[in-house]
Amino acid sequence: MAGAACLIQSACPPTDMSDMETEKARAAAWFRDLRNQIVAAFEGLEDSHGAGPLSDAEPGRFEVTPTRRAAPDGGDAGGGLMSVMRGGRVFEKVGVNVSTVFGTLGARAQAAMAARKGLPGMAEDPRFWASGISLVAHMQNPHAPAVHMNTRMFWTPHAWWFGGGSDLNPCIEYPEDTAHFHAAQETALAPHGADLYPRLKAWADDYFFIPHRGRARGVGGIFLDDHNSGDWAADFALIQDIGRAFLPAFVPLVEKRRTQDWSEADKHTQLVHRGLYAEYNLVYDRGTKFGLETGHDANAVLMSLPPMAKWV
Repeated sequence: MAGAACLIQSACPPTDMSDMETEKARAAAWFRDLRNQIVAAFEGLEDSHGAGPLSDAEPGRFEVTPTRRAAPDGGDAGGGLMSVMRGGRVFEKVGVNVSTVFGTLGARAQAAMAARKGLPGMAEDPRFWASGISLVAHMQNPHAPAVHMNTRMFWTPHAWWFGGGSDLNPCIEYPEDTAHFHAAQETALAPHGADLYPRLKAWADDYFFIPHRGRARGVGGIFLDDHNSGDWAADFALIQDIGRAFLPAFVPLVEKRRTQDWSEADKHTQLVHRGLYAEYNLVYDRGTKFGLETGHDANAVLMSLPPMAKWV
């Protein structure tokens, strides 16, 4: 797997881990603002769908549900908002979740994190804080691609880091759509260094590969994790630009494809591909595993699963 700009245990400059309340608040507020922008844009796509399949249906709207994570003693351990639209005329199911959670990591989560990041001291002080936005969209029209996006910040007393990215998952691929999605990502990353887009693209290709199927989940995108250069402001600016790139990369593809007619064969292809997506998220996805391991709302964690899928 491609490496981060600075691995947590390597040569990052020392940081005062106890003095990050301001940074945490800024990151959590940004993720909430990005959530608001995306929800508004997606409801706008529902409203503007005036021609083509399902254009005579009622435009979809998000159902917003607060989520709460309880500590082992029943106390507050954070939460967020689960926003899900079902049965829209453009989106068959789309979830846009945002959360900020905190507490102490259980033994298995400590072991997994220590093994992956090489963080010493987790057993002695297993406190953590995490905030982020997670999005998965499954479309009505098989010609419109499914998509995934998330950005997040994680803190422990031993290190902090950012992660996230976005990737496109068409069941019927159009090379020009793939090219547009990647070009938008490359443009967003350009101010952060010419080498960054190729590295994060390669990381996404590796991360979203499904070993038991011997193939990629989709057509890729960008991905990074464990990102800590030692400069929190620069790293936060990068994760913001990754988030900002999402709507320009994805919305034009929906606008182009939502009016195309589809056949039963097209729908069958879509449902089979969704089975592939579900397999990946349940077997390999780190976010799904972490959310369930740390006791977050199961409905929010499993929001990414498609409404219908086929295995043949």
